Amino acid sequence: MRLLPHTATWRRSRSRVLATLTAALALTAALLAGTAHSAEAATLLSQGKTATASSAENASFAASAAVDGNTGTRWSSAFSDPQWLQVDLGASASVSQVVLQWEAAYATAFQIQTSANGTSWTTIYSTTTGTGGTQTLNVTGTGRYVRMYGTARATPYGYSLWEFQVYGTTGGTGASCSTTDAALNHPATASSLENASFPASAAVDGNTATRWSSGFSDPQWLQVDLGSSQTICEVTLAWEAAYATAFQIQVSPDGTNWTTVYSTTTGTGGTQTVSVSGTGRYVRMDGTARATAYGYSVWEFGVYTTGAGGGPTPTPTPTPTSTSTGSGAPPASFWGNTSAIPAATHVLELSIVNQTNGQYPDSQVYWSFNGQEQSIAQQPYVDMPANSAGRMYFYLGSPTSPYYDFIEFTVGTSSINVDTTRVDRFGLKLALLLHGHDGSNQQVGENYATFQESRTATFQRFQNAVPTQFKELATDNAPYGIPSPGNDPAFQAGGAYANYFTSYAASVGDTSDSTAQIFGCGGTLSANPPLCAGLNRHVAQLPAAQQSNPANFYQAAPANYYAQFWHQNAINGLQYGFPYDDDAGQSSDISITNPQYMVVAVGW
Repeated sequence: MRLLPHTATWRRSRSRVLATLTAALALTAALLAGTAHSAEAATLLSQGKTATASSAENASFAASAAVDGNTGTRWSSAFSDPQWLQVDLGASASVSQVVLQWEAAYATAFQIQTSANGTSWTTIYSTTTGTGGTQTLNVTGTGRYVRMYGTARATPYGYSLWEFQVYGTTGGTGASCSTTDAALNHPATASSLENASFPASAAVDGNTATRWSSGFSDPQWLQVDLGSSQTICEVTLAWEAAYATAFQIQVSPDGTNWTTVYSTTTGTGGTQTVSVSGTGRYVRMDGTARATAYGYSVWEFGVYTTGAGGGPTPTPTPTPTSTSTGSGAPPASFWGNTSAIPAATHVLELSIVNQTNGQYPDSQVYWSFNGQEQSIAQQPYVDMPANSAGRMYFYLGSPTSPYYDFIEFTVGTSSINVDTTRVDRFGLKLALLLHGHDGSNQQVGENYATFQESRTATFQRFQNAVPTQFKELATDNAPYGIPSPGNDPAFQAGGAYANYFTSYAASVGDTSDSTAQIFGCGGTLSANPPLCAGLNRHVAQLPAAQQSNPANFYQAAPANYYAQFWHQNAINGLQYGFPYDDDAGQSSDISITNPQYMVVAVGW
């Protein structure tokens, strides 16, 4: 919803030694197998692609775990025959090899099958004497979908794969990889900056003496908009000393839904040249583990395509629709046991989970809504009825604690519109998972890294990240909250920074509104969302088409650096930092028809 300006499990028990040994052998065999693949010029096509399965033992063993490049995660099926695991390669491919890295629960009888449509299948390999371990199968077949179809198990348990790897070539691989850097001088954005001296744009400027450097936490990302969809064949990263040991290269058609085309947990730093196969307009490095105590730092981020180079300079207008985990999203376990959430008798069931990292027990995490007030130890679920312009408050310690925050929503008879907000202040770390009966998920709120760090660290990072005028916000109401600048006397009439926006606003024709009104979208701006957003983001002076490009936001002062910080530390970069932050689709507002449940994570 657009905000109006505010006033003030059980797991079978068996030896894990065998599984660990199996995984180690699998990894060794996979590395040896990779040497053979390169001789055939085949590409690993399955990694990071969409995987589905006939069943999963439980949510901890999802189909996606078999194509994530991580030999410490796995898919495991229900304990019955038959079962299958399939991967969508995204386009038709000539399949030349399939590698199965089995856990101890393997198949004695199975087929490898391909399909053009995911419905009609052709068997390209079959056995009734499967051996388990790592099986490398040389095959010949064509299809967009590839699956393992298991018909007989070796154990009483299900079928379990550490990794399911499909090698081959796609129709576009015959073209040579261009030597032109498609990312050069294209709009780049990042999850965070160490400070303004190390912007994302410095990683795509062709200058090896300038660099992007992130905040000192995991995860972090750097992405570039190529301007149009491209077939990506190679990515180069020239790392500064602060490099990633674990990262993924991902592509996206829209900057929201991402596909991993490369993944490693053994990054070496220096200059890394990565051969990939994928298609997208947006390309990003998604770092999940740092080699040093500092952030991620890249001198140059190069992207090479099978065409002649990058497309035209883009003017994207992203929208906050996401069914993927997205940037900064937490692992599934963060949301608690969602399978245990009761069915709603009204519109949807709301579950509140404690993510205070042990600072508060469930008996001291309170919620308040519609005249009810309970701790989550007493009542962790709320059967949400239809209501208009509702708020639910959350408190830590006691129901009257100064540690509090809220979410906003409107619930229809079969729909919900909801958001987290930093328009007035930051009080508690909050994140939402909204799940529909159609299986879709949307997530907004503070990102996982922010939840994992201490409250003191978050306040200190805010103070380090913002310019001088905004630093006092971190101490005005510490340790209880960080007020928005429009609620700080320093930016109000008579305050030290009362004229912070005055000259800039006048330069674009607004001589009526005060600095506080600009931060709060008040005065004449209450009827002019694009101008209020343009002033807060310092893009009001640009052509209208460029004012909706996030790569242009907050690049110069004066700007709402308070809002920028909360965007940099939000899932997918989406947050309400000021009332009209939904202009150009940048807010944390999400909605769904026919919702099933919503989870609210309350942090410290």
